[in-house]
Amino acid sequence: MNILIAAVTSNRAMSGVSRHAANLVKGLLTRPDVSSVHLLVAPWEYDYVSQSIIRMDTRLHIHAVHLRPGTLHRNLWYYRTLPSVAEQLHVDIVHIAYPSPIRACAFPCPVVVTLHDLYPYDIPSNFGFPKVFFNRIILQQCLKNANAIACVSDSTRLRLGIRIPWAMSKAITIFNCVESGPTPVKPPFVSTWNDAPFLLCVAQHRRNKNIRTALVAFRQLIVRNEIPQETRLVVVGMPGPESADLYGFVRASHLTERVSFVSGISDAELQWCYRNCELLLAPSTLEGFGLPVIEGLFAGCRIVCSDIPAFREVSGEKCRFVGLGSGAQEAFAREIVATLQETKPAPAFLPHLAPGHVSQQYVKVYQLLLSLPGVSSDVVGQRYAPARASSLADEVPTAAHF
Repeated sequence: MNILIAAVTSNRAMSGVSRHAANLVKGLLTRPDVSSVHLLVAPWEYDYVSQSIIRMDTRLHIHAVHLRPGTLHRNLWYYRTLPSVAEQLHVDIVHIAYPSPIRACAFPCPVVVTLHDLYPYDIPSNFGFPKVFFNRIILQQCLKNANAIACVSDSTRLRLGIRIPWAMSKAITIFNCVESGPTPVKPPFVSTWNDAPFLLCVAQHRRNKNIRTALVAFRQLIVRNEIPQETRLVVVGMPGPESADLYGFVRASHLTERVSFVSGISDAELQWCYRNCELLLAPSTLEGFGLPVIEGLFAGCRIVCSDIPAFREVSGEKCRFVGLGSGAQEAFAREIVATLQETKPAPAFLPHLAPGHVSQQYVKVYQLLLSLPGVSSDVVGQRYAPARASSLADEVPTAAHF
């Protein structure tokens, strides 16, 4: 099976989408029935995505596509250029790493899209107005034209059923695959800390990440002297719509010497942060999957996180959960103190998220799509009608537990 994964984004550092694509590639390469994997990324993504995969496998081909920066250029590339690339590479399946505008009639094979979340509907402030309306249009257009929708969690699939119910007939749940990180490398930004303890929060600066709650809880602990005064809070994640507010809060709270905002670090450096932090904070109000929580469990972190469906779904009872009602900031502070008294857990073993297990589920979906009437990827130029995937939910268990 010849598979194309399109993960062209505007990000200049590793993001959730990039990590999903990289982990998907690594999983597919464990499959003997996969003959080749073509991963398409933007030129500015090539180095960090390649470093994240680190696989010497002749079946893997990572392509930096010709693309100018900008949302319009990227969307046009998906709409106009991606189908011809798929045809040139004679692929059997196109897998798009996140919803992007596509023309179903232009592809020579079935198209699968990964759905991470419903943020354009659930958290419009992440995008701003009127941009959010264009994001909603693109989301609906992509889901309509894709042959299968792979939701990264049951929580995301539930949100899909609420927001876009007509798409449920071709939606299934396949968790993100996650594996233990690379050998840790101490990042340079900690060199002046003299081994001071630190709390960790891995989150982009977006409204749903609720980073401000982590900052308020941290401030309360410092003011009340409930944690050592030399303790720091490290926030790892790309800047975004909430950055100015977060930076302003830190300055106003006189925490500039205690809070560090970091982005663009390597997987090895992030792994060092997971393994050496005193505790991982995840105060999100809404998530599609919750990758940092899973990565923290793999690294043996103590974790305090918000009590939301996605975190419950992926972590079970391995974290301390905090309700997000009134008094959430105080509750987080209280749970941080309690959790710091506990012994650090052993790294978690989560076989249902292993690359081999997850890739098996994807391959079965690919095979199902290729088995539907009228589909033959051997005939270049044959177009696949998305309506044929309407029976996907009947053919595949909705939770995709193969």
